[in-house]
Amino acid sequence: MSAAAVEQATQLAKSVRARLTLLAVTEPFHIFASEPGRAVATLEDYQELTEARAQQYLTAAQEKATAADIRCDAIQVENEHPYQAIIDTAVARGCDLIAMASHGRRGIAAIVLGSETVKVLTHSKIPVLVYR
Repeated sequence: MSAAAVEQATQLAKSVRARLTLLAVTEPFHIFASEPGRAVATLEDYQELTEARAQQYLTAAQEKATAADIRCDAIQVENEHPYQAIIDTAVARGCDLIAMASHGRRGIAAIVLGSETVKVLTHSKIPVLVYR
């Protein structure tokens, strides 16, 4: 879903000659993981994995933006609350719009884990465009 959101945001930025700020937010290492895929052996393993994954996503997104002749910055931040990092980054960089994908969690997972998209929508004073 994120790749589709990047594609749409890139097209939107091109149509209005805007600059993109691409953001990857990683969460700090926790001993207990809420999802099996997040369980790793050590802090170093976790940092290596999350850094590599964030860079992979940012590089792919930046390549799309560059191919579309869009000026962009790629940023990776770590924050306990990803929604807050998204909002804080948008405010600090003077963004006019936050464009993001809906993660797509459903049912109990969405209730228990919450939705970062909903949190951004609820707390942001900057307009938010959600791609599904």
